[in-house]
Amino acid sequence: MDFLFDLLQGAGIAAAIGIRPFLPVLLVGALAAADLGIDFDGTDFAFLEQAPALAIVMLMLALATYAVRRSGPDAPERSPYVFIFGALAVILGALQGAASLADRGHPIAAGLVVGAACAALGFVAVRDLLTRTRRRLDAETAGTLPLYAEAAALAAAGLSVLFPPLAIVVVIGLVALLVGGRRRSGEKYAGLRILR
Repeated sequence: MDFLFDLLQGAGIAAAIGIRPFLPVLLVGALAAADLGIDFDGTDFAFLEQAPALAIVMLMLALATYAVRRSGPDAPERSPYVFIFGALAVILGALQGAASLADRGHPIAAGLVVGAACAALGFVAVRDLLTRTRRRLDAETAGTLPLYAEAAALAAAGLSVLFPPLAIVVVIGLVALLVGGRRRSGEKYAGLRILR
């Protein structure tokens, strides 16, 4: 049962990192440093709670974010930097998933796989949602969308650390977002084909 809870914790953290990696990485690092719900000391992942590594991660993510924003308003659909940002999120998600298992001495392989998959899910589901939503909003309102994503990511990470079973809700919610968005896109294109 401990293994399942630790795997869920890693999955929830990784999904949150996929949504928006900045605040979840900092929050989990701070919680691990304070030994609140998670602790990386004594594992190969102790660097995830140390200031130098967190600073490097934040610098990399800030540079990726800057590059995406410089690409213009259509960046989420067209910029190659978006995929670099996604790759960073997947790597960080895999590390956090493995670290969550290593915290209690479990083998880390499942954490690496589940962490990477959940981070990729979070990235793709939220990127699609934000892209669809941005198209319907004026520029000023669309500029606030990242704040909502940051808040959702922060809540998902914190709740997953403090109460791991809630990670199931986070992952199911992301799957529902992704499937619902793809279905709506398919219906829209089917409607356009009928009009021809």
